[in-house]
Amino acid sequence: QVQLVESGGGLVQAGGSLRLSCAASGRTFSYAMGWFRHAPGKQREFVAAINWSAGNTYYADSVKGRFTISRDNAKNTVYLQMGSLKPEDTAVYYCAANVRNRPPITYYMNYDYWGQGTQVTVSS
Repeated sequence: QVQLVESGGGLVQAGGSLRLSCAASGRTFSYAMGWFRHAPGKQREFVAAINWSAGNTYYADSVKGRFTISRDNAKNTVYLQMGSLKPEDTAVYYCAANVRNRPPITYYMNYDYWGQGTQVTVSS
């Protein structure tokens, strides 16, 4: 079992920044992690993913160059630094754990555990 707890969401103006954190517990932090988001009226969307060694990162085209995913394995935590935020980034953001490191790590069905979500609202 893996427990995931997100934090760092909130309300920000367009052009601003936020950093989301996701703390993992329950087993050795040696698995891929991802961030996904879900906006009202839209399907769940891949945002970013990072492999267990942090050697490889992946981003959705919509956030590339604005968001950065990173992890601190000593703290069992993954981060999503979001910059140049736009109103269309408004969504509930979820972190997820792919404990068997199944590829591709951009595919939500390969994730086994999910956090409760944190709301990000970007005002225009």
